[in-house]
Amino acid sequence: MSALGTIARRFSHRRWFARSVRFVVPLDRLIGRLSKGRVVALGIAPSLIITTTGRRSGQPRSNPLLYVRDGGAYVVIGSNWGQTQHPAWSLNLLADPIATVTLGGARIPVRSTLAEGAERERLWRLLLREWPAYQTYVERAGGRDIRIFRLAPEGPAEATGPGVPDRQRP
Repeated sequence: MSALGTIARRFSHRRWFARSVRFVVPLDRLIGRLSKGRVVALGIAPSLIITTTGRRSGQPRSNPLLYVRDGGAYVVIGSNWGQTQHPAWSLNLLADPIATVTLGGARIPVRSTLAEGAERERLWRLLLREWPAYQTYVERAGGRDIRIFRLAPEGPAEATGPGVPDRQRP
């Protein structure tokens, strides 16, 4: 982990950290888009860009998220920095489980499943190893059940870069 990542982990439990990082997300989204998913979360932690379909608008919605690997799948959590409401992307996945993950310059079509029961507990432990502050976010969320999604690839990855047209949906 980078020095910046170590510092971020150390302060990620603090309220001011969660508040300030929320303001950085639009910048992170822009950097992720400009770098075609090669740089996300400023390289602080393993991160991807998820593109869902807006449940009301029908438009593509992209968000940078920390993730952990689970075999060939990606695991993400709707912590929303410990806020009391669910992040919009998680509501979008519940409405339409098909999404696209952009990671390392490749777009990967995925199908999401909401983790429950023993699988949720197993994935929760994986997430906590990567970002221990998730426990703090749960405590701040005011009893909200924080959603965990497993994103399983549904087809071949598509390269991104110069000369490759952008594609929003798999």
